[in-house]
Amino acid sequence: MQSTGALGKMTSKAMLQFVTRAKEMPKKRGAKQRKQDFDEIYTDFIAEKASEQAGRCSQCGVPFCQTGCPLGNNIPDWLMLTAEGRLEEAYDIASATNNFPEICGRICPQDRLCEGDCVIEKGFESVTIGAVERYITETAFTEGWVQAPTPTTERPESIGIIGAGPAGLAAAEQLRRQGFQVVVYDRYDRVGGLMIYGIPGFKLEKEVVARREALLRAGGVEFVLNCAIGTDMRFQELREKHDAVLIATGVYQARALDLGVRYEVGFVAALDYLITANRADLGDKTDDALAVAGKDVVVIGGGDTAMDCVRTAIRQDAKSVTCVYRRDRANMPGSAREVENAMEEGVRFEWLSQPVGVKENKKGQISGVICQRMRLGARLGAPDPNGRQSPQAIDGSEYTLKADSVILALGFEPENMPTMFDAPSLQLSPRGTIDIDWKTMMTSLDGVFAAGDIVRGASLVVWGIRDGRDAATAIAAWLNQNAPKIIKQAAS
Repeated sequence: MQSTGALGKMTSKAMLQFVTRAKEMPKKRGAKQRKQDFDEIYTDFIAEKASEQAGRCSQCGVPFCQTGCPLGNNIPDWLMLTAEGRLEEAYDIASATNNFPEICGRICPQDRLCEGDCVIEKGFESVTIGAVERYITETAFTEGWVQAPTPTTERPESIGIIGAGPAGLAAAEQLRRQGFQVVVYDRYDRVGGLMIYGIPGFKLEKEVVARREALLRAGGVEFVLNCAIGTDMRFQELREKHDAVLIATGVYQARALDLGVRYEVGFVAALDYLITANRADLGDKTDDALAVAGKDVVVIGGGDTAMDCVRTAIRQDAKSVTCVYRRDRANMPGSAREVENAMEEGVRFEWLSQPVGVKENKKGQISGVICQRMRLGARLGAPDPNGRQSPQAIDGSEYTLKADSVILALGFEPENMPTMFDAPSLQLSPRGTIDIDWKTMMTSLDGVFAAGDIVRGASLVVWGIRDGRDAATAIAAWLNQNAPKIIKQAAS
């Protein structure tokens, strides 16, 4: 069998083991144990297991795992190298297209991306790609193969990046490697954005993000934290300080749900809840009002954020935790693996159900969520953009779920950037995201670029990394074209 990778013409004898070797995941701590803390639930592969699982790859002629990855990672090549024990080479290939492979290996919904597109013969499960990716990078850190982005030549041009999340950090590393002077601004007191404050530790321990921050700092990237652009620093002032600006703020505004009640009574937005929980896990003082110990919790939504909320509530000793989602399990947008983990930990799921109202006690506090059963069918409305059939309510099917805390995990919308930045010329798309020329990644303002969720809408970390890398390429090209003018202006 031929290999399409860069490693040689013939497939290694270590490969194509999917016929004789079953798929395995790294060992997972038992639900009873892992509910007691916010530590990651999966252990790392040992070398032998990583090699065995990597060897299940069929080295197919058209690697759909690679095309299904937003970053286009050269997955078959680094799987082969891992199977052969050539881990430093495997890391070189994995890191060539991904700034944070150890993070993607932990939190990417591989079952919906690379592993979901794995095409080994019918009747065999997909290759365990994410866990092998994590193993390769953790080995690289242990062996000292991961280096700070230190350039060979320094350049005078300066780039200001707004947002220290996946897109901003990926762009910062790419630009710093080319010698540009990079300063990253963020409203929060830690580097990482939602990787720190939005994703719980049981999926991504914070030390993993801090380790990357340390490398970026060692490579010369400067961070200005607790700095909200538009409040602590004017956007125009930022533009005057730098030769180019990248907006990579993400989207933080929760989507609303109209149930005819005041949202401040018993309701909390998912991100507010997760930020508070993550701060508590980091040892910060937090708002106890958002804790759910002893409460009946209902989480509304079916994406990965909803799974983060229900699993966090379990660890906070909620009395009960129920997830309400208007479609069935097969049509949930979140990772199937995360749904399984949540069910193991005691989360109850109400599929094909939609909230339509609330009940309040005599004190005006929420005591229950009124839900209505839904149904899916070929004749019940046109599919959505993802091909999922639209649900419709079943008349007379209302019922009540006991609840004294309701978490809204319905997705996020962008804040009004032109108003926040006092930049009325900054154009927005019909969705309220920043409008860019996708060929140049530039906004309507000269020298101002944008990337990540603030352009794409709420999405995955891996897409943020992809957009940040693309933005870095575009910024470098623009600076190279304008370098003589920039240097002349600086001299004058």
